Amino acid sequence: MFPPLWIVPCLRLAAIFTCLLLAGCATAPYRRGFSSDYREPAELLAINEPQIERGEAYPIIDGVGWVIGIPDKIILWDRRVNNHHISPETEAAIAEYLANNELLVVKVRLNQYHPWDEWRRLVANKRVGWGWRYSLGTLSCLGYTIFPGRIFGGDHYNPFTNTVSIYSDAPPIALHEGGHAKDFATRRLPGTYAAAYLFPAVPLWHEAIATNDALSYVQEYGTAEEQREAYRLLYPAYGTYVAGAANDFIPASRTGGLLIYGAAVVGGHAVGRIQAARIPDPPSQVEPAVAELAE
Repeated sequence: MFPPLWIVPCLRLAAIFTCLLLAGCATAPYRRGFSSDYREPAELLAINEPQIERGEAYPIIDGVGWVIGIPDKIILWDRRVNNHHISPETEAAIAEYLANNELLVVKVRLNQYHPWDEWRRLVANKRVGWGWRYSLGTLSCLGYTIFPGRIFGGDHYNPFTNTVSIYSDAPPIALHEGGHAKDFATRRLPGTYAAAYLFPAVPLWHEAIATNDALSYVQEYGTAEEQREAYRLLYPAYGTYVAGAANDFIPASRTGGLLIYGAAVVGGHAVGRIQAARIPDPPSQVEPAVAELAE
């Protein structure tokens, strides 16, 4: 008896996914970004203070957002995903990342809904050509206005307004979005680069760059546990994009599509945990002290 038709695509997906992840391991040493590498519009810099803003607490709204975010919590197996409560630790992580990479005009919104300021930033971001700003950029701001992440979640970076929006209390996710901001800051044609994201499979390139940058950053500056946390979160997150790309090219029924998605995410969890397990604990500071006393 022959296996179902979706078996072969799933096996191919698993092989491709594993190769992509293993090829995308963090690189060392970490390559910092510098303000001299970027083309930062003065108009945007003038309205960028404070660089990090936090939304006011609204327990009912945030509670609804927490419930809506349950599927994402399950997919990434982390209750902090889309929990709409950003801790000082996560805020410090993204603040340090921006400072280390001299990203001066990136705006960070921590569980904040501020559509008026996003429209203002869209107009001021002369770094992106007006054609892209007033077409795709307008659509992005409309989506932000009509479907507020404050309720629907979805950590993301908007290249048209140069804004990072964070709704999850997980530093690796915040660093990943910062990686997108750094990537776009170095692009000569950021609007075209953003438009390319709409084509099948292209998001794998964008997401791999941001993921690799976040992992490399944590490898350089983070503790062993922070590195493990990054692998455990960012690999399955990347798996969701691999699944999306696979479904763009592999004809499948609804059931087959769900199986492909599940295979990619589970594969991401497996490989992420394998990578995390390879990170050694730091040398104990107790043993040298004991040895000195013994002498």
